[in-house]
Amino acid sequence: MLARMAGELTLQYFRRSDLHIERKGDGTRVTEADKGAERLLREELARRHPDDGILGEEEAETLGGSGRRWIIDPIDGTKAFTHGVPLYTNLLAVEDEHGIAVGVINVPALGETVYAGRGLGCFSNGAPARVNETATLAGAYLSTSGYGPWSDEALLRAKRAHLALRTWGDGYGYALVATGRIEAMYDPIAALYDLAPMPVIMHEAGGRFTDLNGKPGAAGGSGLATNGIVHDELLALLNPST
Repeated sequence: MLARMAGELTLQYFRRSDLHIERKGDGTRVTEADKGAERLLREELARRHPDDGILGEEEAETLGGSGRRWIIDPIDGTKAFTHGVPLYTNLLAVEDEHGIAVGVINVPALGETVYAGRGLGCFSNGAPARVNETATLAGAYLSTSGYGPWSDEALLRAKRAHLALRTWGDGYGYALVATGRIEAMYDPIAALYDLAPMPVIMHEAGGRFTDLNGKPGAAGGSGLATNGIVHDELLALLNPST
């Protein structure tokens, strides 16, 4: 699997004392592992699917004529990666005229891959994956990539609702929702490549994925994944204007 190939490459750099870290124009971090993993994926995709488009985080978009586009985040959770936290992921998705058709969340340091295809189900390392059936917010686990982008008001409402709040989410948080280990994952600010695999993974796992305004899809600039049962209540809590 392509995502696993990228993951193996990133593991060669993981926890290395000589890892070179740069700052991009927007102030976010990028490493030689990010760049190398995306380059590997682009080269493999160009060889296997030369007519498909490619959108990635680290290089300019490649346009295609097939009607399909691959969306790459070579390392989702670069902060985790550069701090030696083994929860970073490699994200890969395929988009066609109907939306996201295939989604992959690879967690290389943990040896776990969660993936789904439209109409084909969701799986974790080959075993069927399914969201849990928790029906109340009190005590439900909500992960996030970090609290910096949260509004103070939303954080206070989440605490008052007695949610169990956790971080280091990134792509791993969405994998946890899809496999039923937690109830929800939330990113108030996120790019398309951060979220592209999530709509099909959550749908096939029996859950739900929207942006903060309740709109399905990965292009809304934010992401909320849940087991589906608590989605509307949690959405209203995080964004009362919904």
